[in-house]
Amino acid sequence: MATAGPPAAGGRLRRISETDVDSILAANRRFYEAFEERDLDAMSDLWEHSDRAVCTHPGWSTLRGWASISASFFALFQGRQHLQFILTEARAELAGDTAWVAVDENILSDSAGGTAAALNVFSRGDAGWRMVVHHASVVAASTGGPEHD
Repeated sequence: MATAGPPAAGGRLRRISETDVDSILAANRRFYEAFEERDLDAMSDLWEHSDRAVCTHPGWSTLRGWASISASFFALFQGRQHLQFILTEARAELAGDTAWVAVDENILSDSAGGTAAALNVFSRGDAGWRMVVHHASVVAASTGGPEHD
């Protein structure tokens, strides 16, 4: 969990309240719950419905705007494969009315599994936190991390 935000006056790190962190992480959990439940209404409630919304599913081209993003979830939810997300290494950060969660998605499905590294960006408005960016990349099987010289 995050305990520091952008530098305050004088270069000191500003403390993020546990309430802010909890609300960001709760919004992040709602995203994965909607995905697992194939609930397009819940997904719609979570996302910002604007042209600035961006989504990159693993292996897909980047989708821009809520219309394209909602169509992608509609298509994904029509599939037969059930997905379950076990989230690890979730870390929330906050800068003003923008928050992001970096998280590892450990994905279990009927036929396979794998891990994706995801970055979820939220914007706070009158209706609370709304997702504006979801980017997930498959993590290749490795022997412990990037190579170093």
